[in-house]
Amino acid sequence: MNDLSLSAHINAETRIRVVPFPSSAYPFVSLRLEGDGIEIALLAAVGSADILRDLATAATEAADTLDGNSPGVSGRG
Repeated sequence: MNDLSLSAHINAETRIRVVPFPSSAYPFVSLRLEGDGIEIALLAAVGSADILRDLATAATEAADTLDGNSPGVSGRG
């Protein structure tokens, strides 16, 4: 990962989309999070599938925490 640090609040209106960029030389996908006034794009090349799965696992863990299904934050649960 290149050096960049940012933060943005996500909410129920945050849009998430995957955009494939097929190419015989350098195929990749863009995972985009879009909201009011901000767009974050994560670019993942061939060989990055495991880190995308890790990101999905971390997102599920964060959601479970907010739902009150794991320790750390009390949420809706």
